Amino acid sequence: MSDPRYRIDVSVTTRFLEDQSSPEQGRYAFAYTITVNNNGQLPAQLLSRHWVITDGDGKVEQVRGAGVVGKQPLIGVGESHTYTSGTVMPTPVGTMQGTYQMRAADGTRFDALIEPFRLAVPGALH
Repeated sequence: MSDPRYRIDVSVTTRFLEDQSSPEQGRYAFAYTITVNNNGQLPAQLLSRHWVITDGDGKVEQVRGAGVVGKQPLIGVGESHTYTSGTVMPTPVGTMQGTYQMRAADGTRFDALIEPFRLAVPGALH
């Protein structure tokens, strides 16, 4: 949505969780920390999420659910909400992308885009 009243920007950092991974069993664990910034003109609540997770073999998994890590935060204008979660993949490289379904203080529902980001074991990409 290009309406400046409803502007949510999402930034992501990722890390490989070696201690929770088992490459010989096709298990690669990753953590991601997300910061959801409300750069709009109205407070907005994060109601739900939709993730599209693609592993290195091109297999796609979709995940939908209420809120993030058990919360549906209300994010004020100029404020942000940060949380950390994780995923496990059968390959050392993959991507995630998706949307957050938001509701602004005026009742308008809109999607906040989560641009694709990469999950990769260090050294897996040259």
